[in-house]
Amino acid sequence: MSLKPYSKLPELNTANVLLVENEEEFHKKLSEAIVRQENNVNVTVRLARCLPLPVENAESRPRIDLVVFIVHLRSEQSLLSAEASLKHLDSGYFLGKVCFLVTGARSGTVCYERLASIRKTAASLNCPLLMTEDKTTEGVHTAAQRVLNILKVSAGLVPMASGLYLSTLIRCTMPTDSDWQNQD
Repeated sequence: MSLKPYSKLPELNTANVLLVENEEEFHKKLSEAIVRQENNVNVTVRLARCLPLPVENAESRPRIDLVVFIVHLRSEQSLLSAEASLKHLDSGYFLGKVCFLVTGARSGTVCYERLASIRKTAASLNCPLLMTEDKTTEGVHTAAQRVLNILKVSAGLVPMASGLYLSTLIRCTMPTDSDWQNQD
């Protein structure tokens, strides 16, 4: 069963985000930071290791306004889990309701192929790709603020803005082969 973005009506002054992380080390810190930062909107953060979500509690689950896939570049399993979970999202989510949050890009042991793969995935789906540092309090705070900004737009809480419009402004793009050749 795929997760559908418009299967339930939105609630007034409420935004719901689903953080999907295979390793469960960062999304708890991030969820706490998101809830602490927002005072004007009722923000609900849901946590999942992967998709699909259990069918048992589908009726009581609120509408999910934004799905954030957290990918740790230090772990190949993290990338594979995110890619596998994408298959369980309805195509309507890719209209401004999905983003990728990548951690560990500053690490000297990062595999360039993993970074290129997640950039390619985000670019092909026209989704934002956020980079953050998960080991510092400031990095967690910054990531929470960036996710919260996207969440408010995706939930329809920002006048004159839509998730699709925001997504076109901040989506990830991949340089073409001709772009690489022109740099030389």
